[in-house]
Amino acid sequence: MGVGSVADLAKGEKFPQNPWVMRSLLRDFLLLACLVLGPPTQVQAQGVRIAAASDLRWALEELKAGFLKEHSGMPVAITYGSSGNFHTQLTQKAPFDLFLSADVAYPRELAAQGFGVKKSLFVYGTGRIVLWVPRASPIAVEALGYGALLAPAVKKIALANPRHAPYGRAAEAALRKAGLLDRVQARLVLGENISQAAQFVESGAADIGFIAQSLVVAGPLKDKGRWWLVPERDHPAIEQGGVILSWAQDPVAAAAFRDYLLGGKGTAILKTYGFIRREP
Repeated sequence: MGVGSVADLAKGEKFPQNPWVMRSLLRDFLLLACLVLGPPTQVQAQGVRIAAASDLRWALEELKAGFLKEHSGMPVAITYGSSGNFHTQLTQKAPFDLFLSADVAYPRELAAQGFGVKKSLFVYGTGRIVLWVPRASPIAVEALGYGALLAPAVKKIALANPRHAPYGRAAEAALRKAGLLDRVQARLVLGENISQAAQFVESGAADIGFIAQSLVVAGPLKDKGRWWLVPERDHPAIEQGGVILSWAQDPVAAAAFRDYLLGGKGTAILKTYGFIRREP
């Protein structure tokens, strides 16, 4: 008796229960499946794509390292930029899964419009701004505070663009509260985000700047300059928050990263960078 073909299976033909025959049929069936479906692929977590405010750069790199130690199968890709610009991109469904903003208002607005998962909205910390100068600067910013802005050596003052950067809005509010905004307006140079404002001062394109405390306590700027902490009472609180986006490719991975961020280890890391999480 000859050996039946895979095509015969579709006709409902009976075959002898000979083991060799059955193995031959199984081989032919698997070969046909591979031709039709292609080679099998390995199933794994797609990971989380994060759009993050620039002030989080060094804190998030440490958080990412800690997260991957516990979730090695969940890749993490982080893009840094201006919170306002990200907000605009996300209303067009830019390819991200989790948004970490320097302002909780942006994630809240996305959630209200259906672009973010409402129940995933969260606050992870409150940021602070500082007036920063390079170490070699003749400006005694630590002692002068706002007065450093009026020093003869100050020709350019850097800050993030208030139109789309929460830290820029806070700096502008502080200048207004101090009665200095009109006096220094002509000397302001605006960075696309808080990291670019810091680069302006570090490179000499500006003499002094309002930048995030998180950027001067770690990373390349640590120990490279001197700074004065702007009083919180002088500007609206920089309450920073995030949201999982409604089109997240891997909601489980996005939620896992959010939970790590808000958990004990994440909160401790954020605190070292000046982000204090206040319970509601």
